[in-house]
Amino acid sequence: MQSVADFFASDLAGFMSAGSAHTISFVNTDQLKSLLSAVSSGSTSVEAAVDQIRRLPFQTLDNATLDHHRALRCGVPEVIFCPGKHPDHVVQIARHLAAAGHPVLATRATEAQIAPVRTAFPEVVVDELSRSFMLNAPDAMTAEAGSDAPFVAVVAAGTADLPVAHEALFTLRATRTPVLRVVDVGVSGLHRLLAHLPTLQRAACVIVVAGMEGALPSVVGGLVACPVFAVPTSVGYGASFGGLAALLGMLNSCASAVSVVNIDNGFGAAYCASLLVQQVAKRMPEPGK
Repeated sequence: MQSVADFFASDLAGFMSAGSAHTISFVNTDQLKSLLSAVSSGSTSVEAAVDQIRRLPFQTLDNATLDHHRALRCGVPEVIFCPGKHPDHVVQIARHLAAAGHPVLATRATEAQIAPVRTAFPEVVVDELSRSFMLNAPDAMTAEAGSDAPFVAVVAAGTADLPVAHEALFTLRATRTPVLRVVDVGVSGLHRLLAHLPTLQRAACVIVVAGMEGALPSVVGGLVACPVFAVPTSVGYGASFGGLAALLGMLNSCASAVSVVNIDNGFGAAYCASLLVQQVAKRMPEPGK
C-alpha cells in the first residue's frame, strides 16, 4: 500500500526548495482528486490520509510562517500575538489567516497596530478593554440556563481585573465556547460569589482572574467539582510585585483542582478551557439518543 507520506513527498520537496512565498498544501484539484481516489480504492486508509493532512499546509511570508492547519491539529486556529510586530506585519498576517475562513484572534494590540487593521478590515471586531481584535468573528455564545451543554464560567475578582478577564472572554468567543461571566466577586465580599454558586457548580471549568493576594481561585476551587484555571493579574499595590504575589499565592493553593497560568494570561487560560469543553462536548450523547 502506498503511504500518504510517499504520495506527497516529491510535491513537498519541490515546494520547500522553491524559496518564494507559497502555500504548501494538498488542496489543489489534482492532488485532492488523487487522494480521494486512493482512499476510495482502499490503497490509502482514511486514518493515514487524515494523519498526513494534519501536517499541512503552512504559508511562508516575508516576515512570518503561517500555520493554516493548527485548528485541525490542535483544535484552535493560530492566534496573532501583537507585541513587537510592526503594524504592517499585523495587517499582512491577519489578511492571510483570515483568507482561510477561520476566526482570526489577535491579542495585546496597541492602538498603532489596531488603527491600520480598522482601515484594512472595516468588519473587524475590537475588544477595547483587552486590546484584542478579531476577523471572521463568530457571535459570542452565552451558556443557556438549564442546558446540559458544557460551558466555561469566567470569574473576575474585581473590576480592575476586567482587561484580563475580557481577554479570556474574547478568546472563548473566537473558539465558539459558551460562557457565563461573573464580575466583582472577590474575597473582600465573599457573599457576592456565593450568590453565583449554582452557576459555577454547573460549569465544565472555571477561569478565575484575580490580582492583589490572589486568594479567589482557592476559594472557588473548594466549592466546585471541575478544573479551575487561575489567572493572576498585575493589579495591586507595591508589594504585589506586578502580579508575582498573586502568582505565588495561586501556585501554593490548597485547593487541588487549581491550575495556574502566567500573570495576566487570560488568553492561555481560555485556550485550555476551550479545549476542555471541546473534549467534554465530543463525549456527550447526541440529542435524542
